[in-house]
Amino acid sequence: MHKLLAATLIAATACAAHAADEFPSRTVTLVVPNPPGGLVDTSARIIAEPLAGALGKTVVVENKDGGSGNIAYQAVARSQPDGYTLLVSYSAYHVGNPNLSKNLPWAPKDFVPVGLVTISSNVIAVHPSVKATNLTDFIAETKQSPGSINYASQGVGSLSHLGTEVFKQQTGADMTHVPYRGSGAAIKDVLAGNVQVFITTPPSVMGHVQTGKLRALAVTSTKRHPMLPDVPTTAEAGLPGYELESWVGLFAPAGTPQAVLDKLADSVEAALKQPSTVQNAQAAGIEARFEGPAALQERVDTELAYWKRTVEDAGITTE
Repeated sequence: MHKLLAATLIAATACAAHAADEFPSRTVTLVVPNPPGGLVDTSARIIAEPLAGALGKTVVVENKDGGSGNIAYQAVARSQPDGYTLLVSYSAYHVGNPNLSKNLPWAPKDFVPVGLVTISSNVIAVHPSVKATNLTDFIAETKQSPGSINYASQGVGSLSHLGTEVFKQQTGADMTHVPYRGSGAAIKDVLAGNVQVFITTPPSVMGHVQTGKLRALAVTSTKRHPMLPDVPTTAEAGLPGYELESWVGLFAPAGTPQAVLDKLADSVEAALKQPSTVQNAQAAGIEARFEGPAALQERVDTELAYWKRTVEDAGITTE
């Protein structure tokens, strides 16, 4: 019996090693839960080429948007756990959706972390039709005409939704939520003035702020954004304690062989260390930052608990 068990363990180890040696033998697909444009899609396209170089195989980006990210998450969760289909996970979907709905077609346990890819602060951006030129006056302006100022989000459960609701709770600002299907659709209406406010990551609004089409009132971090040096932090703008950070990470379906996960994590780390990757991320207004599987899982666990408390305290519900 002991000989049989030993033989089984040896065979399993050999299979795992073989899987790692053979991986990848074909194209790897990065599934993005958002349409083109915005933080998540930008992050996927920043990592795809250097990751292909590190793996020695083609890496393609597939946008599978809709359902507040749930279509993509379900598809990857149900895919073959072989390392060839990876989820480009957006923090708000990964840790927000499970706290907003009891009937998700996926659960955080359906995925195992590969590594963090990018991290970003957010920008409180408004259309020029908003009279206020600073954050304090903007908050007062929303209270003067309750509900008349609309804010955009990338969809129900996105960080732009949850984060703006937290902003409302902390400040008493009175705004109406208008959800969109991703950043691209949202920014079109913000630029047109149909929606006046968008709290989102720099890739969506940075260029429009720099050209004067939108006005940035603050960045939601402890330090100013290098591409928007004249925009104050929320603390400098009179709202200490309001910070909002978005991240994007790669995840594989649960059950993916550990040897394959290790190879993927090493390749992602190597890709993110390339100077061109760092420069491309900086040009998009985000930070390329690698965190290994254990650190990323700890981040997920911590933020699941944080957003559970936040959603309950703020009374945020799906619409």
